[in-house]
Amino acid sequence: MTVGKGAYLRSITSSYRLPSIQVGTELEGSSPPSVFIGSWNYPKVYAGPMIAPLHGDTRILDMPESWIPERRSQEEIISYRMKLVRGKLLQDVRDLDCRFAEQLREIALSAGSIESEASFEHVPRGFSLSEEQTPFGPSAGIERLEIEFRSWDPKLEKLYNDTDLPAAQAITSLHAQGVPFTSIQKALSVGALGRGASRKMVPTRWAITACDTMLGDHLLKDIRQHQVIETVRVHRFSSLNNHYAVILLPTPWQYEWTEAFLHVAGKEELVFSDFERNRGKQGYSSVGGCFYSCRMALLEALSREQKQAGAIVLREARKGYIPMGVFNVRENVRNALLQPPEHFESLASALDSVGSGFQLPVSRFIDESTLLTDCLRMKQSRLSDFIS
Repeated sequence: MTVGKGAYLRSITSSYRLPSIQVGTELEGSSPPSVFIGSWNYPKVYAGPMIAPLHGDTRILDMPESWIPERRSQEEIISYRMKLVRGKLLQDVRDLDCRFAEQLREIALSAGSIESEASFEHVPRGFSLSEEQTPFGPSAGIERLEIEFRSWDPKLEKLYNDTDLPAAQAITSLHAQGVPFTSIQKALSVGALGRGASRKMVPTRWAITACDTMLGDHLLKDIRQHQVIETVRVHRFSSLNNHYAVILLPTPWQYEWTEAFLHVAGKEELVFSDFERNRGKQGYSSVGGCFYSCRMALLEALSREQKQAGAIVLREARKGYIPMGVFNVRENVRNALLQPPEHFESLASALDSVGSGFQLPVSRFIDESTLLTDCLRMKQSRLSDFIS
C-alpha cells in the first residue's frame, strides 16, 4: 500500500510525547513576540498570543532564522518551543477592529519581546507538533490578555500604514529590506499587510506557504533575466538529523525536491518527490509546504548571485529526526547554499560524489524522481535539451 507523505508524518508526530512547560491559569511572561492563528473552522478560527513564563528578551524562542547558524540542537529548539504557551480565542478573520485583534497586531509588529499577562479558562495542557509549522507547548482558551505597549518594528509599521499596497508587494518589499521571514509571516497572519479593504487574518500554516510562494515567484521573474551557471554545482549540508545535497544545473530554471525518510519511526525507507518545469507548477505540491520553502531558498540564493540554474535537491531525514515545521527545510537549504560549491562536469559525476553522503542509495532518489531521471537520460548537452 502506498503511504502519502502527509499521512506518514501525522503518524509519527502523533507518537511523540514532548515535555511541555507547566503553568497555571494565570500567566505573566514575555512573548518573543509570537502569535498563532489556527485554520480549523475558517473563517472563524482560534487565534491568540504565545507567551513564555519568562521575562526579558525571549526572541530566540521564535527565531528560526538563527537556530541553524548558531548550531542549536534539535533538543534545544524543541525546548525553546515547549516554553511557549498558546492562548486561544475564537476570532473572525475579517474582524480586525476588535481589541483582541489589535493586541495581536501589537505583539506581531513589536520591535522586540513584549511583556504580557493572560488568564486562561483552564490549566493549559498538551503540545503541538506538525510537519508544517514550528511546535509549541500547552494551550488553553484565553479569558483575559494584557500587554505592554512598545514601539513597532519601523519597517513593519511603514507597510502596515500603507493600505494601498497589495500584500504580495508588501511581502517582497520587506524581504528586500532584510526583514526576517518569520516577522513577515507573522505580520501577514495578523492582517497587517495588504490593501485595507482586503486585509484579514491568515492562518499561520497558510501564511508560511503564502510568503514562500509569493517571494519565490517574485524572485523567479528576476532570475529569468540572468545568465545560466557554467558547470554542475553541488552544495552539501547536514543538521538536525537531516542531510542535504543541492545540485545546481547549467540550465534555465527547473526544480525538483526529493526527500527520503530513513528509519525515522522504525525500519521504513520512504521517498517522496515533486517538481516544476520551466513554466512553473500547477496545483498544490503533493509533498506539502516544504516544496515552496526549499524553492524560495534556492531562488533567494540565485538572485543574490545574479545567476540562473536548474535545481535538484535531495534530502535525507534520519533516525532521531522530529518534524518541526517547514522552517527546517528553508533554513537548511539556505545554509547549504552558503557552503562552498563543488564543481562537476556532469550530473552523473555529481551524483556519484554526493552518493557517499547519503545512507540510502542514490538510485532510490532517482527511482522516485522525474526531472532527475529526464536529465540523466539526456545524451546531448545543449541547454535547450533540458527544457520540457
